[in-house]
Amino acid sequence: MAKVLYSPLVHLLGALLFLLTPILIQGVEGTIGIDYGTVADDLPPPVQVARFLLESTFIRRVRLFDANPEILKAFAHTGIAVTVNFPNDLIPHLTKLSFARQWVEINVLPHIPATNVVRILVGNEVISTANKLLIGNLVPATETLHAALVERSLDRHIQISTPHSLGILASSSPPSTGKFRQGYDTHVLKPLLSFLRATKSPFMINPYPFFGSSENTLDYALFRPNPGVFDENTRLTYMNMLDAQLDAVYSALKLLDFEDIEIVIAETGWPSKGDSGQVGVDAESAAEYNRKLMQHVMSGVGTPQMPNRTFETYIFALFNEDLKSGPTCERNFGLFKPDMTPVYDIGILRPMVANAANASAITDHSHTNSRTLLLILLYVCLMCL
Repeated sequence: MAKVLYSPLVHLLGALLFLLTPILIQGVEGTIGIDYGTVADDLPPPVQVARFLLESTFIRRVRLFDANPEILKAFAHTGIAVTVNFPNDLIPHLTKLSFARQWVEINVLPHIPATNVVRILVGNEVISTANKLLIGNLVPATETLHAALVERSLDRHIQISTPHSLGILASSSPPSTGKFRQGYDTHVLKPLLSFLRATKSPFMINPYPFFGSSENTLDYALFRPNPGVFDENTRLTYMNMLDAQLDAVYSALKLLDFEDIEIVIAETGWPSKGDSGQVGVDAESAAEYNRKLMQHVMSGVGTPQMPNRTFETYIFALFNEDLKSGPTCERNFGLFKPDMTPVYDIGILRPMVANAANASAITDHSHTNSRTLLLILLYVCLMCL
């Protein structure tokens, strides 16, 4: 009987995978975003950037590091989900409702709903600044900004959060020992997490396996075959550094009873150029990390402690930024050059996606919803069995 069923099932499953292509593309668009930094003097106009992302890539999420009105206007009517950033140095002012109202009126209201602003981030890696004034005002500022959004009935459409570096962890290895730094855990992070839970907003982190890698751990950081790292407490084995970093954060959240909070990767990436002596700093390694990163976070496999999950992830960065300070690598995280040609290819350019979509269209001239066809095929497969 198995021999009789095998041939039709192979054909049906082949058609099933064929029709899955546009669904997978939609999943990518919902999961992968990009960080659009502008610390450079050679970047193209924002209108050109927005058009490029819309027409030439499948990127449908963008994170800005400010609330630049020219950029926000450029993304109008694109449908691309835009995250804007409130600056660190103004956080103490944001605790006043009058200031929060004014900021929303100037930086948000003129651009919506034409521009799809979905999230406002209050500062960036504030706790890692060690600035007591900023840290002490972080949660009050977040709550006040939310109150200003509520007054305008924007709170259901626009989330508020703040990104953290892994420096907020006092311990991270093995991942099961992950915990937040003492003092910040109960006085800052616990009230922040309560706010995020109440507003259904994510906890945002900036994990960079690049900065945690060495010659001995390069394969582990780049998702290459490696012996893995065993966590004796959970009896779980980690095959890549990103999973270990994510699970260390999850362990810290769990200690405070906030393991239900969604985790979003606000930025991660790999430089294509660096200073002499740096290991794995080249275009090939950067392409490898970002390609495998996308595959991993979209796969639904999750992490050892958070199985069966996808993670909304923002790749740093859209462009190389020639005015950034620090070592050479800091200026070379970009996926694209100023003329919009790839520094290296990770498969996000739309022609590759369009080919799959066009192939699907050949067998679906009526444009029937692909999800409906998928259900039909699954039903037929089950009937054959």
